[in-house]
Amino acid sequence: MAGLKKRSVNLAGHATSLALEPEFWAVLDSAAAMHGSSLAALIQRIDTERGDRPLASACRVFALSHVASDGT
Repeated sequence: MAGLKKRSVNLAGHATSLALEPEFWAVLDSAAAMHGSSLAALIQRIDTERGDRPLASACRVFALSHVASDGT
């Protein structure tokens, strides 16, 4: 797991850990700030909408989509 940063998040009342590369955390932090929400609220939304996809994968896909729609 070299290069991954692990953070704890609370999803639906349950504490869980999520490990992502620092670059993905930076995009998620930026997206949360851009939408005026907390990182926890953003991850909760991603979790709710992810379907069968693992949460870490859903967060990466969200981050890629956010960057692509931002034009950067």
